[in-house]
Amino acid sequence: MSPTFVLVHGAFANSFSFAPLQAELALLGHRSAAVDLPGHGFEATYPAAYQAPQDPAGLATTPGSIKGVTLADNVARVVAVLERAKEHGPVILVGHSRGGITLTAVGNARPDLVDRIVYVSAWAPVDLDAGEYNAEPEMASADMAALMAVLAGDPAALGLLRCNFRTADPAVLAGLKAAFHADGTDDEFRTFLNTFQPDENLDAGTPDDRVQAATWGTIPRSYVRLSEDTSIPPAMQDRMIREADALTPDNPYDVHTLESSHLSWLARPRAAAEVLAGLAAGPAVGSSVSEAPAAG
Repeated sequence: MSPTFVLVHGAFANSFSFAPLQAELALLGHRSAAVDLPGHGFEATYPAAYQAPQDPAGLATTPGSIKGVTLADNVARVVAVLERAKEHGPVILVGHSRGGITLTAVGNARPDLVDRIVYVSAWAPVDLDAGEYNAEPEMASADMAALMAVLAGDPAALGLLRCNFRTADPAVLAGLKAAFHADGTDDEFRTFLNTFQPDENLDAGTPDDRVQAATWGTIPRSYVRLSEDTSIPPAMQDRMIREADALTPDNPYDVHTLESSHLSWLARPRAAAEVLAGLAAGPAVGSSVSEAPAAG
């Protein structure tokens, strides 16, 4: 039976960003479902102060619906989707960026619902908590200041992370583009910013949410490396692959590489869709494949 791809977005994103990828998958004959994690998509808060003209003081203090949302809430949302999708055959669970933390927790909790788990330059914490990897040498080239420059409120006071992606500051915009979409056009980059939501939750998991060999480690898995990613550099992607393979050497990652920044594979998703379609056909476990550049 043809599998269903269940797609999980990253931080500040939502299901909308997967629309071009879903179109390509459909044209290749595959069905997919993009999930909005709690507090995302049409559940997100877009304060009036976020509109134009902006009100920075109001933006910094307006409550957000994502306050109090936990990783467990994310897991429950994805599990509910997987249970429905599983009624129609195999399921391939795909996550990007921070969405990988949710994928890992889902794999730990319900490996029976996932026939293959796929990380696309996504966090798959093994030896450390997800946040702790940011202090490691493999992240030295990542520009942490780019996201900090758009921070729009005190996380402790708001109970969430809030960013002003509608800033007009040219230096801040240049930093964000370099960090996330350096290989894209300015219009593509601004389009991405307009699909982002201002709020994200604070719960990135605990040691209990790292990969567990007895559950997550039993699921066939793939990692799609993004060779031009500067927010999760290839060195960090490779480290997480090595750590997981050391934990479960009899079930290693099937590794693929796309020539893409953190976001351009979503703007020009044909190559990514072809990789996913190949996984649906059943790749050789533990293989290492390099694909053509992400192009539309």
